[in-house]
Parts: sequence; structure tokens; C-alpha cells
Amino acid sequence: MKQDKTYVEDVNRAFYDFRYEDGDSYKVESGLTREIIEQISREKNDPDWMREFRLRSLEIFHAMKMPVWGPSVEGLDMDNIVTYVRPNTERMHTKWEDVPQNIKDTFERLGIPQSERESLAGVGAQYDSELVYHNVRKEVAEQGVVYTDLESAMRGEYADMIRSHFMKLVPPTDHKFAALHGAVWSGGSFVYVPPGASVEIPLQSYFRLNAAGAGQFEHTLIIVDKGAHLHFIEGCSAPKYNVANLHAGCVELYVGEDASLRYSTIENWSKNMYNLNTKRARVEKGGRIEWVSGSFGSHVSYLYPMSILAGEGAQCEFTGVTFAGEGQDLDTGCKIVHGAPDTTSHVNTRSISKSGGVSTFRSAVVVTEKAAGSKSSVSCQSLMLDDISRSDTIPAMDVRTGRADIGHEARIGRISDEAVFYLMSRGLSEEDARALIVSGFAENVSKELPLEYAVEMNNLIRIEMKGAIG
Repeated sequence: MKQDKTYVEDVNRAFYDFRYEDGDSYKVESGLTREIIEQISREKNDPDWMREFRLRSLEIFHAMKMPVWGPSVEGLDMDNIVTYVRPNTERMHTKWEDVPQNIKDTFERLGIPQSERESLAGVGAQYDSELVYHNVRKEVAEQGVVYTDLESAMRGEYADMIRSHFMKLVPPTDHKFAALHGAVWSGGSFVYVPPGASVEIPLQSYFRLNAAGAGQFEHTLIIVDKGAHLHFIEGCSAPKYNVANLHAGCVELYVGEDASLRYSTIENWSKNMYNLNTKRARVEKGGRIEWVSGSFGSHVSYLYPMSILAGEGAQCEFTGVTFAGEGQDLDTGCKIVHGAPDTTSHVNTRSISKSGGVSTFRSAVVVTEKAAGSKSSVSCQSLMLDDISRSDTIPAMDVRTGRADIGHEARIGRISDEAVFYLMSRGLSEEDARALIVSGFAENVSKELPLEYAVEMNNLIRIEMKGAIG
């Protein structure tokens, strides 16, 4: 039997490292040319305005320079990245039994259908560049809640809403990989929650990248109208290869007056992944955005969810944990812009590094002249598990009014030998003792997640701790 040379066995991530042959899939050529963008646009049956948007974004991408202020992305060569991979299915399905067997097996192993049956109001599943499954509970749809794939919405009755919101929060001119996303985006979800509607059970999208040397560029657009409420969960994973993969998705969240949105993410990309994702929210008067973020995978990450508090009394809460192991340089954090009076924000993060991993927390709080009476507190704590790892904190505060209450706190430390000894004296192994301490350190994030995702996060920490001793 011929061995597949692109697959790298990684015992510590066995749960996620399975993959299936993609011989039946359709791919564009690797690289970024006008011809490839036009080919993707034809495949997606884009309206004329979207085709023009893609081509304009491509020009912006080629004109902009690679970022040099964060982790190195020298190993990422866009000439070797395939930007569109269509799995072996011709359309998106609303019945699970109609999904092709190999794709169905993938999501069954990840537990997505079980989660849908037990604890979710709706699920979207993306495999490589396409949504392969989407469904929403009848009682949610009866509230007028729309949860569908973005491309169907763009070509259907929500076309005007999509066009007026798509990449308005994250324009292609924002940075090089926003421009890349604008050129090659594919898949993703559209959610609209009408005024006063409350979705008590979470909706979820799960993204699985199966193909080696490919990129995934889904676009998530959520609009929560006046007085409405939603909890949205995003999960993602990929098998590990010995070639670079790229994730450059985009999330745009619009939170209306007196509305609230909680956006929870567990990012568990494989360690050959460049995760250059952009997430941004705009919050109107009296609205609230909550981010719950767990970053465990990828080789390199640039990830800073941004909240624009545009209306009086708007609120933001950001809770995050980052775990950087061997071969990982994870640059994560958040940005908050206080653009109206009496807005508030609270940031609470945990960063963990081991086996030479690098974890950097980067935050920016901007308080404009219009934001009198605003309050912000930022607390970041870092834990290093050995003497070869690194943890950095890079906060920025830009306060342009004298009537604001702004605070920042940072702590960096290592696991106490006394604490490990105490737990070992109570019968735990050294490995279990360290994993227990790390889980406790990250508890502020896990307690904010739905139960099954909190369990997943703690299991990931335990998996990462394997081999961390010595």
C-alpha cells in the first residue's frame, strides 16, 4: 500500500487528525490570479456585483504588504495554496441522511449530529469550501429567525440585506488577508434574528478543512435586530499535513438596539495551519456583545476580535484562553472602540504556553471624544509551564476624553512546584496534577461555554499536556 506523504501522524491530536481522501473533489489551481477568481465566481454563480467585488479585492491584496509586526508568516506561500475545494457533493443538504457518506462520517466522529439532536437549535456544517448541511428547528424558524448559507441568502430574498452589510465592517482595505478573503471567500452562514425574537438554544456552525495545501475562507454574517437575543457557536478543526494550510475567514456581527449576542468559538486547527481570521462586531444603543474564545490549534495565529460600541450604553465582554504548545506562535487578543457615551467593556483572558510555544496577548482599547462616562477593564494572566516557553502582553490604551474609567492588569507566572507536589501527595500523577492546575487556570473560559464545549476544551488541555513533563 502506497503511503500518503502529505500526512503526518500526530498522536497527541488523534481525535482530530483523521481525514478522508478527496479524490472526488473539484479544485481550482493553486495560486491567486484573475482567472482563478473568475473561475471561483462562476462556480459560486455570483451576481455581477460580487464578481466585481472579488476582482477589486484581488487588486487590493496584490497591492498590500504582508504583516511584519506579529508572528512570521514566511512559511505561507499563496502560490502553493488552493483557494477553492468543492467536496464530492453538488449541493447543500437539509437532511442528514442525504449528505455523502465520507463527509457524514467526518461530522459523526466530531459529534456534530449528536450535538444538534441534544442541545442545538440549528447547525451548519462546512467541509472544505462548501456548506454541505444546514438545518434549523421548526420552532426557531417560526419566530422568523433566518439561519441559512450565505450564498443562498445572497441570491434570494435577502440579497439586498447581504449587499448592504457584506464586508462593510471588515472592508478589503483593512489588511492584506481581509482583501484575500474578499477575493476568494466561499461558504459560511447568514443569521437574521428579527426584532424581539429570543433564540434560547444556541445555533452552531462547524468548519472542517480536509484538503492538504488548501485554504478555507468562510464568511459569517449575523444580524440581531432590536431587542433580540442569540447565542451562536463556532467550531473548527482539521487533520495535520506537512504542507501549509490557511484559514482566513471573516465574521461580521451586527447587534441592534437593546439586543444581545454571545459568540462562542473553539478554534482547534491543526499545527500546520496559518489562522489569519478577522472578526468584528458593531453594537448599537443598549446592545451587548459577548465573545467567548478558545484558541488551541494552528502553527501561527493572528486573531483579535474587534467590538465597535457605537451606541450609548453599549456593552462588550470578552473572555478568552490561548494554549500555545511546541511549534506554535499564537498572537491573540481583542480590540474595543468606545464610540458613544456610557459604554462599558470588560476583558478577561488566560494565556498558557509550554514546550517552547509562544503566546502573545495583544489588546487595544480606544475611547473616543464622544465616549464620556465610559468604563473599561482589561485583565490578562499568563502561565508558562517550562523555562523554554514565552508569554508576552502588549496592551494599548488610546483615551481621548477625561471622563472615562480605564484599567489594565497583567500577571505572568509558572506552575508552582509546591502545588504539584501537594496534588501528587494526594494520589495524582505529575501529569494529571499539572493538567488539573492548567484546567483550573482556564476555568473562567470553560464555565462560560455550553457544557459539551467546556468538556472539549478541558479534554484539549489534557491532550496538550501529554508529553509536557520532562
